[in-house]
Amino acid sequence: MHKILFLFLFIVGLQTGFSQEPTRRDTLMGGLPFERTSFDVLRYNIAIQITPETKKIAGHNEIIFKVVANTQKIQIDLFENMVIDSILWNANKLSFKREYDAVFLKFPTILEKESIQAIKVYYHGTPIIAKNAPWDGGFVFATDSNKKPFIGVAVQGTGASLWCPVKDSQSDEPDHGVSIKVAVPDGLMNVSNGRFVGSEKLNNGYTRWDWEVKNPINAYNITINVGDYVSIHDTHNGLDLDYYVLRENKEKAIKHFEDDVKPMLDCFQSKFGKYPFWEDGYKLVESPYLGMEHQSAVAYGNKYRKGYLGTDTSGTGIGMKFDFITIHESGHEWFGNSITSKDIADMWIHEGFTTYTETVFVECTQGYEEAMQYINGQAKRVQNNKPIIGQFGVNRQGSSDMYYKGALLLNTLRHIVNDDAKWWSVLLNYSETYKKQIIDTDTVIAFFNQAIEKNLTPVFKQYLNHTALPVLEIKPYKKSFQYRWKTDEINFEIPVDVVIGAKLVRLNGTNQWTKSNEKISKLDVIQVLTDRFYIKVK
Repeated sequence: MHKILFLFLFIVGLQTGFSQEPTRRDTLMGGLPFERTSFDVLRYNIAIQITPETKKIAGHNEIIFKVVANTQKIQIDLFENMVIDSILWNANKLSFKREYDAVFLKFPTILEKESIQAIKVYYHGTPIIAKNAPWDGGFVFATDSNKKPFIGVAVQGTGASLWCPVKDSQSDEPDHGVSIKVAVPDGLMNVSNGRFVGSEKLNNGYTRWDWEVKNPINAYNITINVGDYVSIHDTHNGLDLDYYVLRENKEKAIKHFEDDVKPMLDCFQSKFGKYPFWEDGYKLVESPYLGMEHQSAVAYGNKYRKGYLGTDTSGTGIGMKFDFITIHESGHEWFGNSITSKDIADMWIHEGFTTYTETVFVECTQGYEEAMQYINGQAKRVQNNKPIIGQFGVNRQGSSDMYYKGALLLNTLRHIVNDDAKWWSVLLNYSETYKKQIIDTDTVIAFFNQAIEKNLTPVFKQYLNHTALPVLEIKPYKKSFQYRWKTDEINFEIPVDVVIGAKLVRLNGTNQWTKSNEKISKLDVIQVLTDRFYIKVK
């Protein structure tokens, strides 16, 4: 349990930073000026060499892009501690100016709208080492039990430009995928996103491992994993499953992944639609840190334990029936990797929905009652001290409540609908409608308003933009009672289920006092079903 406590203390520390005034560096990373919006990335072709003993990398990235507005200047990104050797365009060196992590390129002529362009950025350096991956960004240089290098990278929130020159914004993904070629010392393997397309001994003590991603991919999901890996191949209903694990862990990995992966895929595909990156396959890759949702190459570091490093985030015991990292990080393939938020301030679109997938998995495998126990156990971890929505345009996430409170919001919506067939249809339609798209919170709200046929805008805003939960106020009125919602948002209107004696009653509450037709002798005969609705009662 101490590891989970450490996680939450770490997140609280991040939130302290959230309260600080944005800097120019934050604006350059999180903003969308014309230098960024004037071009659309079509493809990355990355080629690097990693030197484990010095912790250095060197290589290049070819950025192919379409010009969407006439421009002579664009912004790409690479952390300022990394050295740019040159930037080539049509075999000519481009002039550039660096400001913090932003790199401004000036072309000798205007790039015409609709034209396809390519630049190649050559660079080298010592990337930032993560202090506590995956929550702070950087490389992890570790060793396995045989003292062989074991290397990974996790950069969500920090930015992919920590190690590779890219357009470091969730608003733009390479439409035509990525090639990733990584040279590492002989005897080691690199595993990246997508399909393995071959390796080549370079006759200099290094071997290059080549990977190809067919689908769009957000930059922080592009990854490298270096180690003494062995591969385990399987299939499930036509989908390729590949597990890359340290040689010493092969036998335990086979049994461990068999327990969860196929039931997870059956569950999630039934609720959210076909695995979205079929062309790239599904992979779990053992990592020297806890885990990360790297698209089609999910980083796995849960040490082959059930729960979260052997503990249960819900405190109910139910979380010990599955591997948290396998389920949660794989859930991101649908929510975060396929459906991506335009700005990191909207990261609840990733984390709220994905945390909810844990509950969905419990329901698929254990049933509704255990699912409700699980998600309401997680409610104890909600702090309700900062808004879920972050600050836009400055690379700032909101509160860590985006995880559990976001999931509890979805559970509340389910019970507002009060029709499971309709709810699962809505969720499936949401996943399919925005598959491989970049969206924002307004898009999410508009979709659910239409699908559920109810104005849920005040509901979403209450949970996402305010810290206080909706309060159901109940007071005696003659031989019955009155009730209303007390909220920050006006026009807040949702039903809530209560049990009066042995009778299930649905109260349709608003911000105005409403009289019930139910006869009661005293208020304590009313039991509000707070396991279905994440609210307070007064």
